[in-house]
Amino acid sequence: MTMLCDSVASPAATTSSAGCVHFACGCGSRRMFLRGAGALAASSVLPAPAVLAQTPAVKPHRIDIHHHFFPPFLQKAWRDGNVRTATPARNWTLKATVEQMDQGGVATAMLSVPTGLNLKGLARDDTLRMTRTCNDYAVQAAKDNPGRFGLFAFLPMPDIDASLKEIAYALDTLKADGIGLQTSYGNKWLGDPAFKPVLDELNRRKTVVFVHPLGAECCNQLMSYVPASFTEYPQDTNRTVMSLLFSGTFARTRDIRWIFCHGGAAVPLLAGRVAALAKFQIRNLKELAPEGIDFELKRLYYETANAAYAPNLAALLKYVPLSQVMFGSDYPYVKVTDNAADLMGAGLASAELKAIEAENALRLLRLKG
Repeated sequence: MTMLCDSVASPAATTSSAGCVHFACGCGSRRMFLRGAGALAASSVLPAPAVLAQTPAVKPHRIDIHHHFFPPFLQKAWRDGNVRTATPARNWTLKATVEQMDQGGVATAMLSVPTGLNLKGLARDDTLRMTRTCNDYAVQAAKDNPGRFGLFAFLPMPDIDASLKEIAYALDTLKADGIGLQTSYGNKWLGDPAFKPVLDELNRRKTVVFVHPLGAECCNQLMSYVPASFTEYPQDTNRTVMSLLFSGTFARTRDIRWIFCHGGAAVPLLAGRVAALAKFQIRNLKELAPEGIDFELKRLYYETANAAYAPNLAALLKYVPLSQVMFGSDYPYVKVTDNAADLMGAGLASAELKAIEAENALRLLRLKG
């Protein structure tokens, strides 16, 4: 995002007394930010910020692709509307976010709103205003903490016309790094024809699109005491990936850089089964996936939030190239430090860790130019 810095003086990284890493840049150049972040990620000798010297943390070098924010005005709207929300979201603060990033060795976090505003009965104009204000808040957070934040901008989906306008504002005015979408809206997944105008516009703009799961309306409750995040969230990733695949959307939107959460859920495990069955059961398969199912699924990007366990990573890395896997935390629902520890304990080689922790994300974000 261009708001990550104000004026170019030097590409060197410096540290504030608060322990935040700042890049001495200022033209708002996104490339300058990425160059600085890349240097920070690659360096093995940069001193840790002062705050890190007082904690068991490591120097900030990771890029956290999956990192949420919940502005104070959204939290107030939840309270005023008696909306039940998870405690981590209800208690989120920017200060705690930066502290957790420092402790977890995260240089830059890509901010996103996970699964809608969760405000029932909100008038259309109020929804649009809240969406815009959330995106503007992230911009200000990036200005106040240079080099620490990027943005996958939030859209007022499933309102197509409003979403198209917000895409223009987010990408042209805010210079956001990409767009955040949900796996489903109502009982429609992203491959539904209703969403074609939005996805075609994102494809035209060669956008990075971060897709976050939720519990779909069709099947959000396994048992009253079992959260949907246990099983239904990853299931919804499976559903939306398959809807994008078998609607021909992946083939049509080759210029979108898609990111899917939590190691791709079961996609790496389902791929072989789906490819084998589709040969006999999808009559127009060659039209929907002209390069083949493996081609479409292996070119997607996947992140590791709450999936950086040896079995998950073994399946993912056996199926997709290392270049398609990036670090994520799902903060504040899961601690950055916990995700970092899981990744470090998964038995990966040093070169694999470097690629997942930062190099792949930096390469992807540079593609947007």
